[in-house]
Amino acid sequence: MNKIITLNKILILPILLSSLLISNCSSSSNTEINADNENQSVSGININDLAYEELSPEEADGLKFIREEEKLARDVYNALYAKWGIGVFNNIAQSEQRHTDAIKLLIDKYELDDPVENDIPGEFVNEDLQNLYNTLIYKRDLSLVDALLVGALIEEIDIIDIQKEIDDHVDNEDIAIVYDNLISGSYNHLRAFVKNLSRQGILYEPVLLSEEVYNGIIK
Repeated sequence: MNKIITLNKILILPILLSSLLISNCSSSSNTEINADNENQSVSGININDLAYEELSPEEADGLKFIREEEKLARDVYNALYAKWGIGVFNNIAQSEQRHTDAIKLLIDKYELDDPVENDIPGEFVNEDLQNLYNTLIYKRDLSLVDALLVGALIEEIDIIDIQKEIDDHVDNEDIAIVYDNLISGSYNHLRAFVKNLSRQGILYEPVLLSEEVYNGIIK
């Protein structure tokens, strides 16, 4: 019979705080982002071909935050892959690199300061993301199950934060297109982690997503 694992308070509290900051797969599928800094394309669309629209302060802040949040996911998954050598971490880390690259296209287009300019693994401009990374990386060495739980939780955070941006702040078409692709990728990643946890005998229960939203993603 599957065990039901929930994360302890030391991990949950910083994540609950992080999910409010922006009120601010094992393999890729055709809903994943394909971002290339050279051809300026996302999912076959040239970002610079879309209209240059006025950027609100909230949209600008959101882009900078999501840029670092996707970097956080990449950095954590790279660390988890180095520890455990499980393909799901390596594959999704590569996907997260494409995600953060896709946000970089928009940061360059709107001439924003890039918080990932130096791109040092495990280092973040945003203090809350730095604290979140430090909390998540603590779980790296505990067990493979803990590592997979961290992955699933990161994807929950990404889904919540990106969806809030879409719902509350985004008017520009190019940003909406990129965010839609990112959130689709996070759905795929969450399903991959849940599947890998199931192989370990673990029935994953969502920590931040509602049961309705979570079941809609998984089923």
